[in-house]
Formats: sequence, C-alpha cells, structure tokens
Amino acid sequence: MIAVFSDLHDNLANLEEFVRWCQGAGISQALFCGDLTNAETLKELAKKWSGELYFIQGNADNYAPEDVPALANFHNLGRYGRVVLAGRTIGLCHEPQYQEVVLEQGPVEVLFYGHTHKPWQEEKTGVWLVNPGTLGGVYYPASFALYNPENNTWELKILNQLV
Repeated sequence: MIAVFSDLHDNLANLEEFVRWCQGAGISQALFCGDLTNAETLKELAKKWSGELYFIQGNADNYAPEDVPALANFHNLGRYGRVVLAGRTIGLCHEPQYQEVVLEQGPVEVLFYGHTHKPWQEEKTGVWLVNPGTLGGVYYPASFALYNPENNTWELKILNQLV
C-alpha cells in the first residue's frame, strides 16, 4: 500500500497523526500532491517520515529548492511528474490544469492531484484522476488515500475516523 496525501497547509497535528497511523499500518511509501506550505513543515515531514516520499510542489508552497532535505528517501518531482512504483506508472500534480501536461509525458495508470481539497475520482479517456482531499482539513474533513498498486485501486481515509 502507498499513502497519498495533499494540501497539508502546515497542520502539524494532522501530519503527526497521519505518520503514526501509516507507521502502525506498515506503510513505507507515500506520494504527496503539494501544499505543505513552508520549509519548516517540510523539515518536520523529513524528520517524521522515514520511508520513500515522492512529492510535488503546490501553488501555496513557499520553500526554495535548497530547502528540500538532501535525503535519499525524499524525491522532489517539481510541479508535476511521473513515477513508477510496484510496476505502476503514476502521475502526480497539484493543480488540475497540470493533468494534461503530465499525460503528455506519457501514459499513466492513475494520476493523483490536489489543490481543490475535495476528495474526488473520475475517469477521463481511460485514466483515473484521483484527489485524496486535504490532510490539513481545510474546507473538508482531513483525508488521504491508500493506493494499492497490485490491483490499481485506492481507498479514501478520513483522518479522525481511523481505528
């Protein structure tokens, strides 16, 4: 399983709860779809998350490339990108307008994005576009997704409803 989250907006309490839950569930890979928002939160994430993390910078992220920790498990994909994990090609972006740019880079099996804070999924031209919502709990309940690359499925998790 791979954890997918977006739009943290400096909510360190939710980040702590999310990381603790992922550790307890044995999840060691994550995809982040943008808007941590500042360098201090990025450093906190680097301290707390010990697994592999592939991340996108969002429109509200105000850290410089040199603020990204130089860690072997931290993979900054810039504003958008693609990654292959467990044999699946996965697209990542923050704003929905970058979806087409990601798809122009080549085919993906699923494309995760953020920005709207609203959990959402839709299929367009044979590609699933999935928004895991906002881990920060801004405008909507705090949420993230669990992605299963074995069967290319995902499940929405609401942070305050985790058992």
